[in-house]
Amino acid sequence: MWTSALAGLGFGLALIVAIGAQNAHVLRTGLRREHVGLVVAICAVSDLLLIAVGAAGVGTVVAASRPVTVVTTVLGAAVLLGYGALAARRAVRGDDALVVDGTPVVDGTPGVDGAVGRAPGTAAAVALTTLALTWLNPHVYLDTVVLLGSVAAGHGDARWWFAAGAGVGSVLWFTTLGYGARLLRPVFARPAAWRVLDAVIAAVMVGIATGLVVDLLAP
Repeated sequence: MWTSALAGLGFGLALIVAIGAQNAHVLRTGLRREHVGLVVAICAVSDLLLIAVGAAGVGTVVAASRPVTVVTTVLGAAVLLGYGALAARRAVRGDDALVVDGTPVVDGTPGVDGAVGRAPGTAAAVALTTLALTWLNPHVYLDTVVLLGSVAAGHGDARWWFAAGAGVGSVLWFTTLGYGARLLRPVFARPAAWRVLDAVIAAVMVGIATGLVVDLLAP
């Protein structure tokens, strides 16, 4: 069982440690110190639920339903494009900067109390964005419910140990990404760094959305 748990931990981390919609959002909220605990909790709990669903064998049913696949893909692509458009606008306008005592920092490292100059979003708004990027992103279902569920099934009676290992990996990753992002704050004391980050996020969102639509239309 421990072998299955460790295999699940490794497999879960291999799937989740990549540049994607969810990770980009967690990184950005971590840099802004914007309801980090809430974002991490939503992502981790959502992953645990999806991993459990996959280990239960629901993935094969979902993958076999064309209507479900079409609806989730279209909704997911729309959400990703919308988020990408917002990131692109921030990259062009350069809205974000770190501030110390109310003064934007152009160069240098912000103080301990430094925060992002633009007003932080409300907890409800941040939570809704996190939920949308999680539950309306088809890649999440493909990775956890379908792919991880299929691999877990190969472990037979130990599949729940495999799922538990994957769940631990998910919690560790989101916690590290969300709270560890503050270590990069000296870099993001420069507005140009925020513009680069948002440009990368926009490109990733558009790329994922395009890939989803192309895969959906493929014969």
